Amino acid sequence: MTTTPATEAVTYWYLEQTAPGDLRPAREIAPGAPVRIERAGVPSPEFSRFLYTAVGQDVAWIDRLPWDRSRWRAQLERPGVETWVLYEHGTPGGFIELSGEESGVVEIGYFGLLPAFRGRGLGGALLSAGTARAWDLADRTPGHRPTRRVWLHTCSRDGEHALDNYRRRGFRVYDTRTAQEPYAGQPGPWPGA
Repeated sequence: MTTTPATEAVTYWYLEQTAPGDLRPAREIAPGAPVRIERAGVPSPEFSRFLYTAVGQDVAWIDRLPWDRSRWRAQLERPGVETWVLYEHGTPGGFIELSGEESGVVEIGYFGLLPAFRGRGLGGALLSAGTARAWDLADRTPGHRPTRRVWLHTCSRDGEHALDNYRRRGFRVYDTRTAQEPYAGQPGPWPGA
């Protein structure tokens, strides 16, 4: 009989860029390719929840699962919050959510691809585009100071290439922490799988 551990060690890495020149973009999407990245211009709790659950379902994203529609709407309507979506042939393949503060600090709160879009170089392109939009966020957000810092965190539960992708884009680790947390396992792509 196999038993599931009650807890597991989870390592968190906190990364940052402190100047626009820190960004090392991935290769650009070829002109005419069926891939585009665009801002979700209408705050949509339903669409954002879809992206969050579709990307995070196999990497233990659970913090927003209990949110109701009004909490999603409040998050999405905050000044400085933007969602940028990667599409391939018109199908959403991933997203990056920026959360800017008036002080000029922008957090990349969420970033990732749906499972079918991983492993093809699209993550580097999306992270590059999203980070560039973090650096010019004040241009689109009245009352916000120019961005002086872009930061994020990732953990050992995220995709196996996440930390390397952040480093290749010019993010530097400024803190690392490990904590015992309830075991999340690696759920399948569908409930009960």
